[in-house]
Amino acid sequence: MNRRPPPRTFTVLDKTEITPNMLRVTLGGAAMADFPADQPSAYVKLRFAQAHSDRPLLRTYTIRAQRDDSVDIDFVRHGDGGPAARWAEDVQPGETIDIGGPGPKKLVDPAADWGLLIGDMTALPAISVNLETLPRDTRGHAIIEVLDEDDIQPLDAPEGIDIRWVINPHPGERGNTLYDAVRELAWQPGEPSVWCACEFSGMRRLRAHLHDERGVTRQQLYISSYWQRGSNEDAHKQNKRADAAQNA
Repeated sequence: MNRRPPPRTFTVLDKTEITPNMLRVTLGGAAMADFPADQPSAYVKLRFAQAHSDRPLLRTYTIRAQRDDSVDIDFVRHGDGGPAARWAEDVQPGETIDIGGPGPKKLVDPAADWGLLIGDMTALPAISVNLETLPRDTRGHAIIEVLDEDDIQPLDAPEGIDIRWVINPHPGERGNTLYDAVRELAWQPGEPSVWCACEFSGMRRLRAHLHDERGVTRQQLYISSYWQRGSNEDAHKQNKRADAAQNA
């Protein structure tokens, strides 16, 4: 059995506002010496100390980009954000953070006839990497929910991928935005590869639509919830496990 590597201590090198509601933190230092190559879109676990516990608080994020000496992690900015979002707002270059991982990457199948990517701003880093790495002759669609028009980012996508941005300033509260956009989509011929990640209740609604109305098989679909409205990550993880067991 492969054992997980111990957490690595990264140093904050830089912090950049990508859009009004997304912040990028660049991490590097000695931890990059043995960090695996080619990990964009893989997930990592940020570890935060807790005042009344020896166990760290874990928060899951996606590697947006990687260089020999650094990685980028993008954070959605929340007015009432959790510990990771608050850390990203407050952290300064030179500070350090322990990070576990990376975990496995989940990518669109480049051999499929066409691709469909669906997600909100929490999924935008992974969607961006997917689009960058797809063969340039890939065709399909990307439907991306953002908080504001100013959060629309330039993406390096194949010309055959039609990108549709949908605006929802209240994600999770108005949970039909992505669902409605996918329902309106003209389905392409051939076998698709579908990648979807968003809020928990929206994920379940989309999963039912993709399975029951579009006929997407389990082999053609990667779908996950990255967060749950009204729940912290620990409660969300428990709900994800229960949902997975129910839909096994």
